[in-house]
Amino acid sequence: MNLDEYQDSAIATAIYPGRWQVGGLLYATLGLTGEAGEVADKVKKIVRDHEGILDDEQAEAIAKELGDVLWYAAMVADELGYRLSDVAERNVEKLASRAEREVLSGAGDDR
Repeated sequence: MNLDEYQDSAIATAIYPGRWQVGGLLYATLGLTGEAGEVADKVKKIVRDHEGILDDEQAEAIAKELGDVLWYAAMVADELGYRLSDVAERNVEKLASRAEREVLSGAGDDR
């Protein structure tokens, strides 16, 4: 499955308030940050409770949360009128430009 096929499938399940209005963008963005927080929390618990040792069960749980992150990322992109493939392509181009200019590390969006 490619990113746009995924996005189309995700959109088919998108039922939330304010679709295609600022409220929909807000909802999708808050969902994205919430799910990203769940990924971080699972990783934190590996450090805290499992001495930093990742097992297959924990990896699977994190992967499931990453699926939720991807769903919300697809919704944010849709709310903005973008396809996930376009977002991914722009990101790869940005990173390639930074690598070419040797500014991969550092701070700032426009380096």
